[in-house]
Amino acid sequence: MRLDALLSRVGLGSRSEIQKLIRSGLVQVDGVKVLSPAAPYGGGRVLVRGSEIDVRLERHIMLHKPTGVVTAADDPAKPTVFSLLPKALLSLQCMPVGRLDKDTSGLLLFTTDGELAHRLISPKREVLKVYEAVVDSNLQEADIALFREGIRLSDFTAKPAELKILDARRAQITVSEGKYHQVRRMLAAAGHQTVALERKSFGPLSLDPILSAGAFRELREEELAALYRAAGMR
Repeated sequence: MRLDALLSRVGLGSRSEIQKLIRSGLVQVDGVKVLSPAAPYGGGRVLVRGSEIDVRLERHIMLHKPTGVVTAADDPAKPTVFSLLPKALLSLQCMPVGRLDKDTSGLLLFTTDGELAHRLISPKREVLKVYEAVVDSNLQEADIALFREGIRLSDFTAKPAELKILDARRAQITVSEGKYHQVRRMLAAAGHQTVALERKSFGPLSLDPILSAGAFRELREEELAALYRAAGMR
C-alpha cells in the first residue's frame, strides 16, 4: 500500500493533505524521511511531525456501552457509540458487531473484520449472549420454564433461552439470538417490564469489569483467538 493511502486510511487526513505532509519532509519510516507520497509501506515505525502513528488496519475493540447512546455511526438527535471512540476507528470502518438499543448498556464489540462480524451475528452459529436484567415484579420459577420452552412473540417465536433468577427482581438471561428488543420482549411476555438491562458477555468474551461505562479497550490476543474460533474461522 502507498504511504499516503495508508495514512489517509488511518484517519490522519485527506490524501491531498497527507501528500503535502510527506513532500514537506514531515513523515519518517523507521527513522528515514520519506518524500514521495507514492512510496510503498512495507512495515515499520511511522512518525509524523515527530509523533508515532498507529498504522494498524485491523482493530478489534470492546466497549462498555452506556445507556442513552445509540448504536449508529451518526444520529441527528442522540449521541452515538462512535462519539466514545477515536475518529481513526471510524476511518478504518471499525464497526459494531450487532447492536444494543439506546436503553441497554454493556458489552459491545467493534471490528474491522466484516466476515468475523457477519459470522458472530449469524443465527446459524447461535453465538450465546448473556444479559443481566432488573425487572419491575418478582420473578417466578414458572418464568424459567417459559424461557426454556421458547416464547411466542408477535412476529416470531424466540428460541429456548436460559433464565437464572439472581434475586427477586434480577435475572441472568442467556439467548442464542439477537433480534430487536428480544430480551425485553421475552420478559414482557412473562409479565415483567424491564427496568435495566446490561449485556455481560458475547460468545466467549466477557465485559471487562475494569471498564467503566463509556470506556473501551482493544481485545487481547487470547480473546480475539476465542472469537475467531466461535466464528469458525480459525
